Amino acid sequence: QVHVVESGGGLVQAGGSLRLSCTASGRTLSVYTVGWFQQAPGKEREFVAAISRSGGTTSVAASVKGRFTISRDNVKNTVYLQMNSLKPEDTAVYYCAAGSSGPSTWPGPYDYWGQGTQVTVSS
Repeated sequence: QVHVVESGGGLVQAGGSLRLSCTASGRTLSVYTVGWFQQAPGKEREFVAAISRSGGTTSVAASVKGRFTISRDNVKNTVYLQMNSLKPEDTAVYYCAAGSSGPSTWPGPYDYWGQGTQVTVSS
């Protein structure tokens, strides 16, 4: 069983930055594709970014392109989501997910999910 854990969320003013981290126990995260998804109150879970096992392929949602960057350090068993120029509409719970398929913008291919970390951006 793989246990995924997110950290790094918090309250930040608009224009600020946060870096989310995703780690895993039970099995190294390096064997998985990892995705980040966001879910705001009353909304569906939406794709934010994904990264391949090696880190050589990444995908970022159009809504955050140029502001958010996904990366990974397989030595540290960690995937990061660097979020810059944050906007109030970025406010959501952010989930990290690990899967055995290639990077996907859909939640379905991801097998293991964390509990989420809250990001709140004030105006």
